[in-house]
Amino acid sequence: MPASAPVFALKAASVHFGQPNRAVRALSEVSLTIDSGERVALVGANGCGKSTLLRLLHGLALPTAGQMHAATEQRQAMLFQKPHLMRLSVQANIALGLWLRGTAWGAAKALALEALSRVGLTDLAQRSARQLSGGQQQRVAMARAWALRPQVLLLDEPTASLDPHAKREVEALIEEFSSGPDAMTLIFASHNLGQVKRLASRVIYLEQGRVLADLPVNDFFSGPLLQLQYPAAHLFVKGELV
Repeated sequence: MPASAPVFALKAASVHFGQPNRAVRALSEVSLTIDSGERVALVGANGCGKSTLLRLLHGLALPTAGQMHAATEQRQAMLFQKPHLMRLSVQANIALGLWLRGTAWGAAKALALEALSRVGLTDLAQRSARQLSGGQQQRVAMARAWALRPQVLLLDEPTASLDPHAKREVEALIEEFSSGPDAMTLIFASHNLGQVKRLASRVIYLEQGRVLADLPVNDFFSGPLLQLQYPAAHLFVKGELV
């Protein structure tokens, strides 16, 4: 793809799970494009398709119908609500991903320390990763993603299980990673509408696997367009959607 091409382009993409005669429709005919540098929030009730859309963009799910294109040779990383950390030191958890990508072990350990410095956890490098608090584990996962130097960062409810202090720390890192000259394209799912206001430039509202609204963040939360053209999304924002 040329440099001006979208980071992702979906055309009537659907994802079904299960047997054909009893399939669950997780996404239904989703068409959208995401450009480099955007900060896109995916919102909607549980089961609306947010996680499936993230997995589709990251290649963890394939479209059952329609098309999904990603920019060629694009580096991307995905964080989940609860990161999976192995029974290794914090440093080794990060270095292992780099080693699997072909980096020599010594260099991978040095890059891991650099990544830990970026998230403020250098002093925990030799601690067992599974002994950390939830907020610290999510910051380790952020460091592991940053170490790969991704151009696109996908996050699935990255602060949902964290206390307020840990949420602020992780949010600050997300803001750093998606700002400045080396900013990553950010796509994240969240139930926290305050977080969406703080981090997103664009909001996509999903319901039953369909995109029902796709607006700049200010229009989504305060513009009259939402109530007039997207009543279901308007009720969701007001907390009145059944």
